[in-house]
Amino acid sequence: MTSSPLPPNLTILDSAAADARKDSLIEYPSQFPIKVMGAKVDGFVHAITELARQYDPTFDPATIELRDSSKGNYLGVTVTITATSREQLDDLYRALSSHPLVKVVL
Repeated sequence: MTSSPLPPNLTILDSAAADARKDSLIEYPSQFPIKVMGAKVDGFVHAITELARQYDPTFDPATIELRDSSKGNYLGVTVTITATSREQLDDLYRALSSHPLVKVVL
């Protein structure tokens, strides 16, 4: 008994599924909020602001939202950037995640 090859339409579906993962659900350009959490220390908000500005030169620091943790040890910072591509967002997420003051990026 020999195995039959997969039907051609299955290959097309698999290819389409792979292409769908590459495509983004975000329409560019768009306003994109990013939440960053870290220890509440001097320089934290400035560091996040500078990274946001590095990846979005039009970033407006007036849009920053701050939220203290319940015990006040951590600070949540929401920056809303103008997302222009998936690469831009990926690069910004990597830069934020690797920053020593950052604990979590959402």
